[in-house]
Amino acid sequence: MPQRRGAALSAEGPRQSGSAPDAAEAYLLTFLGLEPLEDAVYRLLVDRPDSEPAALAGESTGRAEDVACALDVLVERGLASARPAGDAVLRYRASSPVLALGPLLESRRAALHRVESLVTTLAERHRSAQAHASGAPVEVLSGAAAIRRRLLLMQDQATIEVCTMMPLREVHAVITVEDNHDEIEDVLMRRGVALRSVIERDWLERPEMAATAAAYAAQGQHISVVDELPIKLIIVDRRMALLPLAPERDDVDPVALAVHGTGLLTALSSLFEGHFERGWRLLPSGVDPGAGRTGGAGRTGGAGLDAVDRQIVSLLYVGLTDAAIARQLGMGHRTVQRRLQSLMVEVGAATRFQRGWHAACSGWLDETDAQSTPNRGENSAV
Repeated sequence: MPQRRGAALSAEGPRQSGSAPDAAEAYLLTFLGLEPLEDAVYRLLVDRPDSEPAALAGESTGRAEDVACALDVLVERGLASARPAGDAVLRYRASSPVLALGPLLESRRAALHRVESLVTTLAERHRSAQAHASGAPVEVLSGAAAIRRRLLLMQDQATIEVCTMMPLREVHAVITVEDNHDEIEDVLMRRGVALRSVIERDWLERPEMAATAAAYAAQGQHISVVDELPIKLIIVDRRMALLPLAPERDDVDPVALAVHGTGLLTALSSLFEGHFERGWRLLPSGVDPGAGRTGGAGRTGGAGLDAVDRQIVSLLYVGLTDAAIARQLGMGHRTVQRRLQSLMVEVGAATRFQRGWHAACSGWLDETDAQSTPNRGENSAV
């Protein structure tokens, strides 16, 4: 009976001080970068403070000389401290496991997260390559996580250009415009990949979104503004496209189609190009697009506009109302109207259409944009 009671204590009660770890826990600290001997010595030292190397030598640790070497490593790594005793023999004490092992644990946890992300990326690359090799024209991607991974992978593999159509949506089920820019677009531009986008005019009715679009244009993105877009779309190097299968369900159960180099991809590319060419180009704020060119009467490209008037004209060019321009520029509605009236008087324009015609002819707008501006009548962008 006494023997059975002792066995029960050993199995269910706390492990006796200084005992070796069981098989399930042996060498767990090696996952934090410790060697097996250092693991065993540290565990013993936790239960036996102020121990000499000889006192820690045994079946699980080996010779005292080996233990001494392990202790020196533990001290060097901040896992233990040493102090001389009266007999000049060093005695060792374990540092707090929370303070000593916590940073190692966090480092390993972060490394595992990076490995997990790599495995996920490799799996997505494998899936994409297999689908392309099989000749399947279309893949179906289900769930926001899968769509996001493919979206980022497609852009990361771009070598020539990335083209996007972005209707205004209240819910971004996969990734926001800002997050996509931060994660991948900056890298693409540094690599020399061209970025072309078509956005709906309603984007520019919201000051924060208008400021974001203007910032991207200033960084070198080519942005065209249209009244309305039929669908969200991204095309990479004209070899792969991604678009939602059911846009109305993006906020609850997103499903997307990945289209490879087929006739369908050619049709989607034509859809993008048609909208891009018909839209108004968004001009970067603070840039004089007419600098260095001469134009007609009034303020020509050579003379240029001041910074505020340039912004007003460029925003009118993409179709914003006077009120929307005032909100975006943080100006009063009447101030915007007064500046526009002054421009009209200076160039002798009686209508917004005449003012727009003069802006195009005088080099106030980008030359390409001026030549390709659609005729939109009295309610045109400018």
